[in-house]
Amino acid sequence: MPDFHVEHFGCRAARADGEAVGSRLRAAGLALGDPADADVVVVNTCSVTAEADRAARAFIRRTHRLNPQARIVVTGCYAQRAPQELSAIAGVAAVVGNSHKALAPEIVLSVMDDARQHSAGLVSPSFVSLQSLAATSAPGTAQRHAPVWADDSFAHSFIEEAQLAPGEQTRPNLKIQEGCGNRCTFCVIPQTRGSSRSLPHDAVLRQVEGFVAAGGNELVLSGINLGRWGRDLLAEPGTPAQTLAGLVREIVERTGLPRLRLSSIEPMDWNADLIALMAEFGGGTLARHAHLPLQSGSDAVLRRMHRRYRPWHYVEKVEALLRAAGADLTLGADVMVGFPGETDAEFEETLAMVRALPFCYLHLFPFSPRPGTRGWALHSEYPVAQQAVEERMAALRTLALEKTTAHRMRFIGRALDAITLHTPAALAAKGRTAALTENFLPVEVAASGSMGPVAANQLLNVRICAIKLDGTLEAAAGRIEPPLRLPMRHEADPVLG
Repeated sequence: MPDFHVEHFGCRAARADGEAVGSRLRAAGLALGDPADADVVVVNTCSVTAEADRAARAFIRRTHRLNPQARIVVTGCYAQRAPQELSAIAGVAAVVGNSHKALAPEIVLSVMDDARQHSAGLVSPSFVSLQSLAATSAPGTAQRHAPVWADDSFAHSFIEEAQLAPGEQTRPNLKIQEGCGNRCTFCVIPQTRGSSRSLPHDAVLRQVEGFVAAGGNELVLSGINLGRWGRDLLAEPGTPAQTLAGLVREIVERTGLPRLRLSSIEPMDWNADLIALMAEFGGGTLARHAHLPLQSGSDAVLRRMHRRYRPWHYVEKVEALLRAAGADLTLGADVMVGFPGETDAEFEETLAMVRALPFCYLHLFPFSPRPGTRGWALHSEYPVAQQAVEERMAALRTLALEKTTAHRMRFIGRALDAITLHTPAALAAKGRTAALTENFLPVEVAASGSMGPVAANQLLNVRICAIKLDGTLEAAAGRIEPPLRLPMRHEADPVLG
C-alpha cells in the first residue's frame, strides 16, 4: 500500500511547495500513491478565491469518506489563513500553515508514525512532542481539534527542495522566491505568505546544476512575485545588487541547462535587462513565453486595485517583449472580472485592451472577496451583480478562445522545438506523444515510421500539421535533439564565486 499522497491546489509556486514536501518524503523511503489507499494524505491548499477554499474542503471530506483510516495533513495558503476552520474538519490530523511549511515533511512523518503506533496500541512520542510545538507556535489558538502550526512570523516558511530531477514532473518548478509586499486591494497573499523573500543565489545554482546532471531538459523558475527575486539579498561589498535578470543570465550561460522557462512576472518587473535576455536567448535556452498579470484594462479599476502600473505601461512592456522575442512569443495574462464598482464602461476598456494586444491565452477569474483585504470592504459597498459578472466572463472567454486559436493556427506548417511530456495511456494507444513547444503550445506528436510514443523528457523538433477542436496542435515527429550541455560553473571560478 502507498504511504502518502500529495494533492495540489493553486499556482505553480504552490505546486512547487507540495512537490518539495513529496520529494522529502520519498527521500525518507516513503512510497507515493493514490489518496484512496494512502496512510497520510497531504492537501496543499490555495486560498486566492472562495472557490479554491471550497474545492479544498470538498477534497478533504471526500478523501475522509473514501479512506477513513487516512490521516489528512492540510498545508498551504488556506491552512495559513484559516487554520482553525480546517482543524475542525473530520479526518484532519494536522494543519501546517505556510509559516511552518519547512516543518511539513517532519510533521507528516510523525503523523504517519503516530497512526501506525496507534493501530498497534502504542503512543508516538515524536507526535506528542510536535503537538507541544504546535501549541507554542500558535499562541491563543484553541487545541480542541487537530493541532495547528501557524503564526505570522513566517520563520519556517521557505522549504528548500530536495534536489530536483525529471520524474513525475518532466518540467519541474524551482521556486526561488516566496511572499509578496505589493498589497493589492483584492489579494490575500501577504497574509498567507508574508513579505518577499529570495532563495539564495548559490542554492538556486546548485539546484539547476543538479537538475542538469540528472538529465533534466527544461526547468521552470517560479515564485509568488518572481520579478522581486534578489531584492532582499545583501550583495557583497563592491559587487552589483542581485537581480532576476542577472540570475537568469548566469543560468543560461553557465549551467548547461537546455531550456529555462520563466513563470508569471509582474508587468513592471519586466525591466530592460530582463527583456534584453529575451532578445539574446529567446528561442534558444530561454523559452519565448511571457505571462504578465493584467487584471484590468481600465485605469480607474487598476487604481482601485492598487496595482502598480497603468494600462499604457502594460502596453509598453508587451511591445518591448514583442520586439525582443518576435511574433512567435506566446503571451498570457490574468484578467479579473467584477472587481467592486466595475462599470460596463470600465469592463469595455478591458475588453478593448485584450482585443488590441496579441494575447495567446488568458486566465480569467471572477472577483472573490477575501476576508482581511480592502477588497472585502469594497465588495460590501460596491458589489457587481452576478449576472453582469457572468456575462462579462462569457464575453472574455469567447475573445480568449478566438485569440488562442488565431495564435496557434499561425504555426501550421512550421517546425518548432518541443519537449515530450508524460503521455496519457489513451493517447499513447493511438501512437501519439504529448509534448509542449518551446513557446508554450500543447502538441500531440504522431509516431514516425515504426517509432511508437516517445518517452518523457526528450527534446524533439516537430512540424505542426493541424489544430484540433480543443486547440491542441497535431504534429509530425522530426529528429530527437541531443541537448547542448555547456560546462557547469566551477566552485573555484573567480568570476562566479
